[in-house]
Amino acid sequence: MSHLASASRAGAAWALCAGLACMAPVALARARVATTPLDVRVDGGIVRGAIEHGVIAFEGIPYAAPPVGALRWASPQHVKRWRGIRPALQFGPDCAQLPTPGDDGPVRTVPREDCLYLNVWRPKARLAHGLPVMVWVYGGGFVDGGTSPAIHDGTQFARDGVVLVSFNYRLGNFGFFAFPALDRQPAGGLRGDYAFMDQIAALRWVQRNVAAFGGDPHNVTIFGESAGGISVNALLMSPVARGLFAKAIIESGAGRDNISPLRPLSGAADSAEAMGIRLAWLLGIGGEGPRALAALRKLPAARLVGDLDLHTESSDPTFVGGPILDARLYPGAPTEIYAAGGGARVPVMIGTNTAEIGPPLPGSLPALWRTFGADSAVARRIYDPDGRRSLEEVATATGGDQWMAEPARAIARLLSARGQPVYEYRFGYVATARRKTLSGAPHASEIPYVFDTVSARYGNETSPADEAMARIVHAYWVAFARTGRPDPRGQPAWPQYHQSSDELMNFTDHGPVPEADPWKRRLDFAEREYERHLTAARGSGR
Repeated sequence: MSHLASASRAGAAWALCAGLACMAPVALARARVATTPLDVRVDGGIVRGAIEHGVIAFEGIPYAAPPVGALRWASPQHVKRWRGIRPALQFGPDCAQLPTPGDDGPVRTVPREDCLYLNVWRPKARLAHGLPVMVWVYGGGFVDGGTSPAIHDGTQFARDGVVLVSFNYRLGNFGFFAFPALDRQPAGGLRGDYAFMDQIAALRWVQRNVAAFGGDPHNVTIFGESAGGISVNALLMSPVARGLFAKAIIESGAGRDNISPLRPLSGAADSAEAMGIRLAWLLGIGGEGPRALAALRKLPAARLVGDLDLHTESSDPTFVGGPILDARLYPGAPTEIYAAGGGARVPVMIGTNTAEIGPPLPGSLPALWRTFGADSAVARRIYDPDGRRSLEEVATATGGDQWMAEPARAIARLLSARGQPVYEYRFGYVATARRKTLSGAPHASEIPYVFDTVSARYGNETSPADEAMARIVHAYWVAFARTGRPDPRGQPAWPQYHQSSDELMNFTDHGPVPEADPWKRRLDFAEREYERHLTAARGSGR
């Protein structure tokens, strides 16, 4: 700020004081804000951001050493210090992956293995007190995604007084991998779930550095969608992550053990180590010792990515499929861990969309009904009472309930029963340009509303109604980050979840509606079906 501008502002302040019979000088001092400098000292040195769209953005800040060479499949290491001022003006590479065709939020960098970078958006004005901090964990099935997609831009959060942090974490065979030689080094070290290690390292960076950006390290909210929501559950459960955040938002984050196998690190035919050995063999590397590990670490990253993406991960014989069981990083299915009293006791928002993802589409409606066994007639009455719904519509409803909606309700029940503030939502708003083709809000479609970036998703098709809904949804998320209560001024009050009332916030095409869950009957049925399958699996010894 120039001396002339400072003098002008001071004069205006005294004029205002005179007009108001001299407001107390102390009050004026508190009301005055200063422009934030663009240079900030963080781990490693000084970074320089830039003013973008009325906020200050810092992009591509390293939060850990590049996980390459000998650091491939190692816990995140400290950043190497740099000299001078490091420009933080563009995104670091998203993590090594094969981007999935047709992704609604495509990455905008060339993915690389050297990818442990984060971004910070903050308001231009520095207030006297610490700002709430939100840390975004992207989804993508643990095989794709990143911080560079336009729908993940943090500008609107910063405009609303939040310090928004997003970070990359390792994916695919870089993020989840086990091998016998890794088990021997180092003693007592964390292994297998490198994606979660990255996430914890990023949260530790936030604790050490976010105050330099005006953020309050004691008021950090983590939020994530899909694999990011699963990650939020992991962070809630992990004792290693304890104390690194104060609140959590789980968007379409599953919660039961019915999506992919929860593999042990070792000791079983389908363990993570067994799959690591299989991957090495398919890549032409035999053995299980240090030489084999060294050879694996020398392979080009592209060999380890292969053709792994969202369409192939479920059929890939060498990808462990995500979280590896570990008492310190991922101790088990969230519903089981929470039921046993585990997990951080912090305020939680949790919910899903109305047209969620589920198991692979069966060949026909009769084949789908047969999956319910003796309860097939009940399933028909609940999901297709008039017999007019298509296979895709029924499969979306039944599968979404099994994988996403019922587990979210189960977690809301478990956490609220032990005294945690919990707020459940269901997102059903469909962009106006898609209402002729979509009967519900697809998986991940809430993201541009949460970030208030709908124009980045729908371009010229974005309507004023879409933009208005984005402002509303975004305001609820910001309010929760500020206070632990999603209660933005001027919007319907969001009731705290209790099993006795079973109330949630329903984001409909007509706006937010607080109500008793209209899906109670079908979710009760989905819960019974899960218990039936679980009993059958235990009876068969699986």
